[in-house]
Amino acid sequence: MLAKAAKGEYCRKLPHIQVEDRPYFVTFCTHKRWEIPEFARGAVLGHCLHDHGLKVQVHGAQVYGAVVMPDHIHLVFTPLRDGRGNTFSLAEILGAIKGASAHHLNKSLNRRGKVWQTESFDHILRSEEKIREKVEYICQNPLRSGLVKNEDDYPWLWREWVEGREKEPIRKM
Repeated sequence: MLAKAAKGEYCRKLPHIQVEDRPYFVTFCTHKRWEIPEFARGAVLGHCLHDHGLKVQVHGAQVYGAVVMPDHIHLVFTPLRDGRGNTFSLAEILGAIKGASAHHLNKSLNRRGKVWQTESFDHILRSEEKIREKVEYICQNPLRSGLVKNEDDYPWLWREWVEGREKEPIRKM
């Protein structure tokens, strides 16, 4: 059962505090640490960036960086506001990413069941300098994990100031 949350917060096992107009570092993992096949990681990255750069967002976020690791995702983003000025919640944004990517993965891989853990880790960043610092940190994850010798060799990462401000298309599997 979910705990009752204060305004700007939602709870599961971990509290998730949301402050308007602030950037977040978020990590979420696959269910039972299932490994996403390499050929499917581009599609997951596309779902993470789906609303980036669009004028009308369904569950919008300004994305600064994203990395799709074999069994988890790192994102740095700021939730945007809807047409009425209300900030999209972390639950809405992550629910949209997880839901669309899970459906896509299950359909493409001819599988069923959970793809993502329900819970995620999120952290509010404190300053503009922290955005770039945190994106650079998450982009080092494939290097630290021994997956590549140079972060730019890892195909499933995206940085707004390197790959551009245009939305990355969903890559077909």
